[in-house]
Amino acid sequence: MCTPLLSVLTVIRSAVLIQNWYRFRMARIEMRRRYSLSIFQSIEYADEQDQLQLSNFFTFMLDHFSEIFASPNVSQVVEEGLSLTEFEKKIDVPDSYYGPRLSFPLTINDANALLHAFKSEQLLHARYVLQLLYETRRVLKEMPNITRISTSYSKEITVCGDLHGNLDDLLLIFYKNGLPSEQNPYIFNGDFVDRGKNSMEILIILFAFLLIYPNNLHLNRGNHEDYIMNLRYGFTKEVSRKYKDHGDQILCLLQDVFSWLPLATIINNKILILHGGISDTTDLDFLNALERNKVKDHIHMGESVANETSAGHNLGQYHLILDILWSDPRSQRGCTPNKSRGGGCYFGPDVTAKLLKKYNLKMLIRSHEFKPEGYDISHNGKVITIFSASNYYEEGSNRGAYIKLNPELIPRFVQYQVSEHTQRQNLHDRVGTIESSALKSLREQIYAYKPELTSAFAQYDLNGTGRISVHDWAAAMESVLQLGLPWRMLRSQLVQMTPDGEVDFMSCFYDLKISQPVKEPALVETLCRYRKDLELIFNIIDKDHSGLISLEEFRHTWKLFTSHLGIDVTDESLGKLVLSIDYNKDGYIDFNEFLEAFHVVHRLERKANS
Repeated sequence: MCTPLLSVLTVIRSAVLIQNWYRFRMARIEMRRRYSLSIFQSIEYADEQDQLQLSNFFTFMLDHFSEIFASPNVSQVVEEGLSLTEFEKKIDVPDSYYGPRLSFPLTINDANALLHAFKSEQLLHARYVLQLLYETRRVLKEMPNITRISTSYSKEITVCGDLHGNLDDLLLIFYKNGLPSEQNPYIFNGDFVDRGKNSMEILIILFAFLLIYPNNLHLNRGNHEDYIMNLRYGFTKEVSRKYKDHGDQILCLLQDVFSWLPLATIINNKILILHGGISDTTDLDFLNALERNKVKDHIHMGESVANETSAGHNLGQYHLILDILWSDPRSQRGCTPNKSRGGGCYFGPDVTAKLLKKYNLKMLIRSHEFKPEGYDISHNGKVITIFSASNYYEEGSNRGAYIKLNPELIPRFVQYQVSEHTQRQNLHDRVGTIESSALKSLREQIYAYKPELTSAFAQYDLNGTGRISVHDWAAAMESVLQLGLPWRMLRSQLVQMTPDGEVDFMSCFYDLKISQPVKEPALVETLCRYRKDLELIFNIIDKDHSGLISLEEFRHTWKLFTSHLGIDVTDESLGKLVLSIDYNKDGYIDFNEFLEAFHVVHRLERKANS
């Protein structure tokens, strides 16, 4: 009689053990996924902070060397008042072109032709791109800064967040939710471009539907609809690569188009939709009255404000645009500077409640911020974040989502994830891929700050042993990198431990090096750290997009940049560096080769290439 009972108990114990093991395994996988996403987001925000801090350097350059940052060449400016036939006279479309041929005014057939072409990875000819942008600017100029729309009792309205050049996400949204139409209105809440490889196609599709349904498709400006951001995060390169002959003209016109995008949308006088957020000084009446097209990018914003203020106009509040494009909600009350991003603010639930009450609003919908599930609800349900770019950091890293608002303005969330490879991977492998990519990015950040980290470690290593406690190592890492990461948890992935449980702190640099060694190690590490800043600066100087920078231009700009940042670099070190990277000794630097020479190579990467 006891044997069956013992068997049952054994089975139960085994089931409990398996269940506990499974829960523990899933908890560890989830922990790895979360810290990987934290790494990605912390590094992204640190990079944005660097970008906004670079504004000070550009302001300095504007004051002293304005010719470097002059307006686009007059020959590239697309004047207003042209007829669309002017483009036909100036730009020929050859018979060999098999892509869509647009005729204006556009129809839904044109939009369908564009969608079909882009699914097949075709390009729209430059003539049609310029005509489309020219017409888009004309339509946007007629729109107010804050668009007010109403929903009828028979309609739902769809709100989409950041797309960041991910065309597959937009196509999936249209597949699931239908194309924009009078019966199916959409709001796209900024950050259409940068990071992804199909920003141009996304803009063309959205602008085409805007021209076809100007009352049913609405676009808000994001912080990436910005000339300087595009130089840093990829969109400028994409346009130059796809439209070699007319890229400058397209970029020049796009800069103007972006400046005319509305800043916000209000639905039924109850829901405010804008890209970033608000601050304790956000004034919707002021935002609706300012000349939004004067803010071409966040670098020149200060210049525009200074000029207007000196002219006797009290327009110092242009920083409010920075707030609505860059701010993020937080659970803490009040309004504080957004130190993670370097621009905008953190706004608390009290700030939200105050603004909603002041304008008799019900809810704020914003985007701008990565969310693993594609959306997030905060501030007691009064703030919704919607993020529509799936796989943002890495394949499988997150879902995208959009919001459906019914006539009663009750939100319904639709999630999705574009997937080519991840469906064939189990959860462990998917998280492993994300984790590996995140740690690679973090190690590059660590190497870029090698001198500062080495100095911070030494302050704890008073006897010069090369070893410190885990607590001291974590404190040193955070004091220098300021990424807010769980360093103790990451310790096993980044450094080696001694037998007595201390950290061999120099081991975090063992597997990293610069791809092409130069004999000036301190200068190399500085160049590695400011590689992205230099890329942006030289992209501005290289107005003909030749990729070549004269040695004198490089030397002069680098000295100004290091002087502005307070970096001590001797003329002798700089001279040796300049000569070492002029590979063919023609007096010019191929800047793409220069950038490649200063990227961090990982041990596994070196093995794969050997």
